[in-house]
Order: sequence, then C-alpha cells, then structure tokens
Amino acid sequence: MQSVRIGRCAFLTYKLSQVMRSSCSSQFGWGQIACLSAGVRRMTTASSQPVVIRIPRRMQEHIENIKQMQSKKFDKLPTVKPGRLLIKSKNPQLNQSVGYTLGKFEQPVLTSKGWKSNKALGDYFSINSIQSAPPSVLKQKHVGDDSASAPQKTFNCFNICPELVETLHSQNIIHPTTVQMQTIPKILKGRNILCAAETGSGKTLAYLLPIIHRLQEEPFTDSERNIRAVVIVPSRELAEQVTSVARSVSKPFGLMIKVAGGGRGVGNIKAAFTHGQPDVLVATPGALLKALWKRFINLNELNFLVIDEADTMFDESFAGMLENILSHTEVASRLSETVGLVHKAQLVVVGATFPGGVGEVLSKVTDLASMVTVKSRMLHHLMPHVKQTFLRVKGADKILELHQALKKAEMEHKGVLVFCNSASTVNWLGYSLEEMGVRHMRLQGEMPATMREGIFRNFQRGNVDVLICTDIASRGLDTQRVGLIVNYDFPETHTDYIHRAGRVGRAGGSEGGEVLSFVTHLWDVELVQRIETAARRRTSLPGMESEIQKPSNKTEREMKEK
Repeated sequence: MQSVRIGRCAFLTYKLSQVMRSSCSSQFGWGQIACLSAGVRRMTTASSQPVVIRIPRRMQEHIENIKQMQSKKFDKLPTVKPGRLLIKSKNPQLNQSVGYTLGKFEQPVLTSKGWKSNKALGDYFSINSIQSAPPSVLKQKHVGDDSASAPQKTFNCFNICPELVETLHSQNIIHPTTVQMQTIPKILKGRNILCAAETGSGKTLAYLLPIIHRLQEEPFTDSERNIRAVVIVPSRELAEQVTSVARSVSKPFGLMIKVAGGGRGVGNIKAAFTHGQPDVLVATPGALLKALWKRFINLNELNFLVIDEADTMFDESFAGMLENILSHTEVASRLSETVGLVHKAQLVVVGATFPGGVGEVLSKVTDLASMVTVKSRMLHHLMPHVKQTFLRVKGADKILELHQALKKAEMEHKGVLVFCNSASTVNWLGYSLEEMGVRHMRLQGEMPATMREGIFRNFQRGNVDVLICTDIASRGLDTQRVGLIVNYDFPETHTDYIHRAGRVGRAGGSEGGEVLSFVTHLWDVELVQRIETAARRRTSLPGMESEIQKPSNKTEREMKEK
C-alpha cells in the first residue's frame, strides 16, 4: 500500500511538472494546477513517512523568474508613451512622455542620477516646452467650462480711465494677464497687497496701472508738490526700466516721473529734484536713503509704497536700508486709513519668493493681517513654454560649447544673455569671446555707474545680440527680444535659476525661447537633480517661500518692549 501511495504521489508530481511547463498554453489552467497540488498534499499527509518530491530545474527557474518580475514590476515602469516628450535624455530609456504621470509613491529615474561621476561627462537631458505661450496668458481661457468660447477680457473691465486704456492699446497691450486680473482691482480698492507671481507675468503693469489711475483722479492743487508714489527696486537698470514704462503709460496725464539710482553721488541725486518733487519716484534703496538724509524729498504725503523684487530687497544686503526707509513712511494697517485728507501709504510688495525676514520687517510698520495675498498658479514651477537643456561638461570645455550655441543663435537672429556667477568671470569670458570674434557687451555690478549706464538699453535696442552679465540682469528686467539664456556658471540657488530662466519666454515676447545650462561642479549636480525631479513630477521647486512668514513671539515681545 505504501508503494502504491508513493507511486501515485510520484505520478501527481510528474503531472504537476508537465502542467507547469505548459502553463503558457491553453491545455491547462491555474485551477488544474491547484487541484494537482492539493492531491500531492493529501498523499503526503496520509503517509506516516515523509515523501521526497523532486522539482525539475526548469520549473524552479520558471518560479524564480516569476518572483523577480513581481518584485520589480514597480521599479521600471515604462515612462514613454506615444506622443510628445516632456523629458528627452541622451539615453532614450530615460525619456518621459507628456502623457505619463508619476504615481504618488513612485520614484522617478533621473538622467542626472550618476552625474557626480566623471563617466557622465557629455550626458544631457532637456525639459521640452509643452505649450506655446506663458501660463499667465493662457489661464484666463480655462477658468470655467464656458470661458473657452467667451472673448478675452480687456482693460476696460477694471473701469480705469479711457485715456489709460487707449495708451495701452497704442502699445499693443490689449488683454490683461492673470496676475493683472487678480491684482489691479484690489489695489484700486486700497488694499495692501502681496503679489507672488512667476517671472514675465506682467507684475510691473499690475501695480503701475492702478497707481497712475488713482493719481490722475486727484491732481495737485497746491503750489508745493510732494511725492505721492515711491517704487523701490534693487538695481539702477531696473529703476530705469520701470521709469520708462511709467512714463509711457502716464503720458496723457502729465504726471512727473523721476528716477534716482545709486552710484552717482549726492550731486546727481539732488539734480533729479531741482525742478520740484515728482508724482512718482522710482529709486534704489541707497539713492532713496541719501535723498531722505539730505532732505531733498519728504514722504509725508505718500499714497503708495511699492517694494519690487522682494526676494532681493529683503535679503541681508538690502534689508537694513529697507527697514530705515520704512521708518520714514506711514503705512496703512486698515483699509480706512488709505483714504481721506489724513491718509497713510498703501503698501504693495511684489516678488516671486519671500525670505523669512519679510514678516519681521513689515510687522514693524503695518498689520500683517491687512496684507491680501495674490498668488499665481504656476509660482515656483518650471516654465512649461520654455525648453530647458542641462549639459554635463568639463569646465575647460564650456567656452567651446558656448561658442557653438552663440553661432547657432546668430543664425536664428536671437538675443542671448550669458550668466556668470562673478564679475571676474564676466570679464574673462568677454576677453575670450573677443579673441573668437564674437561681438558682445558686458554688465556686472563692479562697473562704474557711467559705464553701466545705457548698456542694457543698447542691448534691448538690438545694437548687440550677446550680453554677458552677472545676476544683476536677472531681476525684473524686461528682455522680450531674448531667445536664448546660457548659464555659463550654474546658479547657486533655485531662486537664481528661476529668475535667470525668466528672462526668456515673457508675456508679449517672442515664442520659442530656450535655456542652456552647463553643469560642471558636484554641488551643481545636486541642484540639477532637484530641478529634474520637479520637472518629472510636475511640481514646484522645493524650499521656496510664497507667503510672508509671521515673526516669532520673541520678536513681537521685543518690539513691544522697544
């Protein structure tokens, strides 16, 4: 009887192996395999002695392969689907389609993962543009289900004076951007505003239009004129640009717009006010402080105080001067304080990121609860309408790669901004390009004011197509003619990268902008990996603030004691 049982068990085992070998065919199913396995188990338990069942090697290998496939099925999901590519890599297996979305717990496979090794030299990947226009222009078409068929809104919807709308139309500015739609009505109502929006979204007009509208409604009747609006910006070049925009928009009303930039001495600042106080003053912090100390101006009748490029204005280099300027102004803490004969200044803070010190400085002059926040949908995201390429390259090879990129841009008649991290690199790179016969201009903070004056203006006019610069040209400057940004030195922070890349693909500018970044150092690779991760996940860049952080209790207590 025992031999019969062993024989039957061996027979069942043989049948089980046959079924496993032919499991891919249609002769047997998994249910049959389960029945045979159960028969084997019953036979082995019925006998008093253990039965040794030998499994064929092919079956063992088949089972192991199935286990490995099940354990790895979430590790290497195919990220390429038919259609356009979001990420294009040198290795096609690392491409990612626009139609693919990573799961919440799925780890992206990065092209830049091994870039800390010298073996990765020559590797690259591109974040392709997936739309043709900036998101600040497109968004108003997708607000609701019926908005796609509705006509785009014009500046008439704000009920501002017709002359202002006509002036905008003459400059081919007809439809407001998303940021302007959200910001202009709130400023017209007298609110203190915190405007956090991506670069190139029209923030300058978002605060200039309501200010000019309000100022022309209440013209001066007294013989003595006082400054009614102050716009503070971090650089002379940006001050000149904002002044130019303000003058062009306010031309029908005869408002006086003046600019005060640093680095020109007290005499030049005094000369700016020889013909009286302007309606609107655009100034850098240093020049404004000198004018206040020498009593060339007073801010007693101030209606508006605008702090532009807040991420720069509130860092360590400017925060002390800005706090001193705010101590000379009366900032409103309530809506009722912005109107009437005895009124206080309405505060407008504009930027893309907000350091921790913003709340501590502003809490000394106004109630933070009075600040109304306007935040754009694509804030801190990589621009979806600009192609961005990252190239892992030796430091010695960057000049050759740059020369090739400039030759291509020259054939396409594109303006080019080449960013460096230091003034010395700007000068050295300029000498190198001169030897190669490349016409260019240079702009860096260590230049004298007389040398810097007009450099960016000449670039905007098209007198030269290549501008080598430091981050002094990355904040706020309008660069609609630029088609290529080259990060010769990779930026040190996410904020710097966003501002540099934001010089191309701006609202109202030409389409088809591109950013080319050279990645050379190990610390550059870490930043690139975070940028690539955000691109593959389609999320915002990490570690960037878009809210004003309230000061700590300790800071508030110290303020009360003072």
